[in-house]
Amino acid sequence: MEAAERSSSSSSGYTLGPPWLFKGSALYQLHLVKAETARAFIPKELKLVEAFGYTLGGLFLAHYDDSPAGRFDELVVIAGIVWNPPTSCAWAARVLVNSCEACRHGRKEIGLPSHVAVFSKRKVEIMEKQSSRHSSFLNMIGMSSAYCKSKEHSEIQVSEIKGSSQMSICSISLPFVVPKSKTSEKWMGPMIRMSLPSFSGQTEHNPQLLKYSCQIECRVRAVEAAKISRPRTIDADDGHDTNFSNQGSNHFAEDEAWNRSISVLLSKPILALEFNFLKMQVEAPTILVPHLKKNQLEESRSH
Repeated sequence: MEAAERSSSSSSGYTLGPPWLFKGSALYQLHLVKAETARAFIPKELKLVEAFGYTLGGLFLAHYDDSPAGRFDELVVIAGIVWNPPTSCAWAARVLVNSCEACRHGRKEIGLPSHVAVFSKRKVEIMEKQSSRHSSFLNMIGMSSAYCKSKEHSEIQVSEIKGSSQMSICSISLPFVVPKSKTSEKWMGPMIRMSLPSFSGQTEHNPQLLKYSCQIECRVRAVEAAKISRPRTIDADDGHDTNFSNQGSNHFAEDEAWNRSISVLLSKPILALEFNFLKMQVEAPTILVPHLKKNQLEESRSH
């Protein structure tokens, strides 16, 4: 399989860290996620940051040209923001990567719910109706001035691999932009530096509750939000996409987490940021001691 073949020749890359350095580009998209959907992913030790029944989740879609695992793609489904005084951090519901090595590292070292996936990319031309400034008047008298204009988009189909089967998790449509020139980078926005702290852990591969930080340097600009569509339905006869739930009742919990991850992706986007010339430094995680309320602390001491 393609994903298996992407186990990079730089197999010692992760052993040289931390910190681990990733270079490439990414889309960071914030969504309004229903609190009840996000809360199912959050450990009981942490409190979900919510207002009016919603939290702030979304996705982080990245392509790394250079990393400890070589070239690979990553889709992080962000369930929401959690609070453990004095900080609030993002919580990943699911991580999809087309690198077995990156998946292993994410699971064991960072405590992420990582899974191997296939990222199928293609360019698609979409015809969109355009209107002139006189269109309102012309429409009133029955003479429409609208015309069709071709716009190029990049479409990414993400399918998770489990055993010998694949399951489509979503299709992501991105406006495709050609850089103006290699010497002019103003259109990509200003260069910024920021830190994105995250919580992780409490998985079968890493039971500890962890906190880690991503130090990011990149050019950033607001862009049109990517359009996320539901998983493609394919007959099981083709030998690729099959429903995991058909594999027995033992997979019920995994099916539920998978379906909730899709709900996060399909939630309402409110802001999309494009990261170019991305340099992301991931620090080694530390074990988190959850903040306990006074009555919880007294109760724990009494035991």
